Amino acid sequence: MMTESQVEGAALRLFEAERDRRQIRLLSLDFPQATMDDAYRVQAALVKRKVASGLAIKGWKIGLTSKAMQSALSIDIPDSGILFDDMFFEDGGTVPAGRFIQPRIEAEIAFVMKAPLAGSDVSINDVLDATDHITPALEILDTRIERMNKETGKIRTFFDTISDNAANAGIVVGGRSAGPREADLRWIGAIVSRNGEVEETGLGAGVLDHPATGIVWLANRLHRYGMQIEAGQVVLSGSFIRPVECRHGDEILSDFGPYGSIRISFA
Repeated sequence: MMTESQVEGAALRLFEAERDRRQIRLLSLDFPQATMDDAYRVQAALVKRKVASGLAIKGWKIGLTSKAMQSALSIDIPDSGILFDDMFFEDGGTVPAGRFIQPRIEAEIAFVMKAPLAGSDVSINDVLDATDHITPALEILDTRIERMNKETGKIRTFFDTISDNAANAGIVVGGRSAGPREADLRWIGAIVSRNGEVEETGLGAGVLDHPATGIVWLANRLHRYGMQIEAGQVVLSGSFIRPVECRHGDEILSDFGPYGSIRISFA
């Protein structure tokens, strides 16, 4: 287990890396014995620093919901991070140059909550009952930690990703919203293009067989720490495509079919 001093030190390094738009060395190299609990302790310390800087918590993101991403980080469960108010970008807008380090984009379904969600035995039906509406969304990922260490060839682990607020950076919502029971969420899909060329496609079923499954996991995990998903919060349920790299000048269009589309550009 990491000491409190080590946790605070790691959180400070991440906070400064995001502020200065630079990547730091893999934390897993410095703390090879760190556990998942340690990772969430670092994340919590980072979140505390961000709140103290004036940011407001607006929701949650769930990641590592696909088998491919879990395998890449040697983990068999999802992870989660915090959405802050400065992460929300307008549909059709432009991300300023220099805002992120190595941005990537994912297509997801966002759940907007109308009631708190808490407990140790939350079900998919509980999630749907607590949801006001669902809406197409894009998540912008960024990493304040190097993806691979050049000296050792070591790639980042779950400890690095979770500590770094689950690589969370931005969110764009758009298209057409729907009631949580008005659509078969497993069959909501998207065609994601970069500069007019299709890069990825996917369906909601790619997220643990049902997009609400990750929210079940999150609510149950939070319960262990005396926390809950609050009414009014936005929850990104997990990507059903592989991340698409975003470069300067790129325009991303995600076509959700009958649920509309979302567009975001990178200056």
